[in-house]
Amino acid sequence: MRASQSPRRGRSVPAAAVKACATLLAAVWMAGCTKQTAYVPPPPPEVGVAQPLQQTVTIHLEQTGNTVAFNTVDLVARVEGFLNAIKYKDGAEAKKGDVLFVIEQPPYQAQLQQAEAALIAARAELVKSEAELSRQSTLRSQDISTQVALDKARAQRDTDKANVMSKEAGVTLAKINLGYTTVTAPFNGVVTKHLVSVGELVGGTVKTKLASIVQLDPIYVSFNMSEQDLLRIRANLGDQKITFEDLQKVPVEVGLMTEEGFPYKGHLDYVAPELDPATGTILVRGVFSNPDEVLLPGFFVRIRVPTGRTVQNALLVPDRALGQNQEGRYLLVLNKDDVVEQRPVQIGQQFGDLRLIQSGIKPDDRIIVAGIQRAIPGRKVAPKTATIASVASAPAAEK
Repeated sequence: MRASQSPRRGRSVPAAAVKACATLLAAVWMAGCTKQTAYVPPPPPEVGVAQPLQQTVTIHLEQTGNTVAFNTVDLVARVEGFLNAIKYKDGAEAKKGDVLFVIEQPPYQAQLQQAEAALIAARAELVKSEAELSRQSTLRSQDISTQVALDKARAQRDTDKANVMSKEAGVTLAKINLGYTTVTAPFNGVVTKHLVSVGELVGGTVKTKLASIVQLDPIYVSFNMSEQDLLRIRANLGDQKITFEDLQKVPVEVGLMTEEGFPYKGHLDYVAPELDPATGTILVRGVFSNPDEVLLPGFFVRIRVPTGRTVQNALLVPDRALGQNQEGRYLLVLNKDDVVEQRPVQIGQQFGDLRLIQSGIKPDDRIIVAGIQRAIPGRKVAPKTATIASVASAPAAEK
């Protein structure tokens, strides 16, 4: 076999040497590739685990309802006349007794003067008739006058007395009509926009609506409770009768649809004495202080009321730890080998950041509460101890 020629110096290299060099390079290359492609399994993902929080909770019932004005009154013209003045700004607050509208007063002032003059004349006639009766009584006692004359004088006196009473009533009515010319606020509230303008004729046979006034503080919240809920609460109370004083001690909490929790506190003040047979529900109403007028009549609100039952050592977990699939809600729980298990659970309603777990877990279970996205059922994880913050007087809501 011929040796290869070097292109640079013209010297020949043995073919065996070339083959040995190629074999060595191939072995080095194969060794390098084997080291780079070796599989090293990743460490188990780290997750936060905690045991369920055990706490005594008061079971509550959640409902939806509406806010209702404490008082709403239409302001109407009770006497006929031209509207002289509007004494408020549309939508402004008014105090009880504030003048809101003024209807022309001169005609009613004249009627009052006329009634007072008639009363003065009637009283003068009464004085005259009483003097005549006294004179006739004296004459009759002296047997100078007849009994007929005395009876006639007494009748005239009684007639004049009745006339005085009639004229006094006329003065009272005239004063009332004059008072109706000023329309005042019957209570503290917000007055709606005026519905008539200055100079319009109002009143008459059909009472003219001028505006409305709405009292916002306090404010009512009304809702309907089902027959089943009512019976459940009665059972929790041992079927004892609740007095009106006891009813006002029952707390009620309310939250708007855009708010978290139930920030507004009030108490019950009315429960209807009978159920509506058409709906099978009973009307319940609570009253709330509303000094800032945040709650307006007609709002759709969430309501929470106690059912009279408490649960000792209830199991609570963060609501974010719960998952959901076609079979329902579940929690991810670690077994003794730190392998993730998917555990179906029955839940109560949420309060705050916690959720009441009615069944499916035990107090010593380790629940994954952090790093849930890294936990896959059937795979091992690296647990790290976490804590669940307690809440004061944790209320739950009954399904």
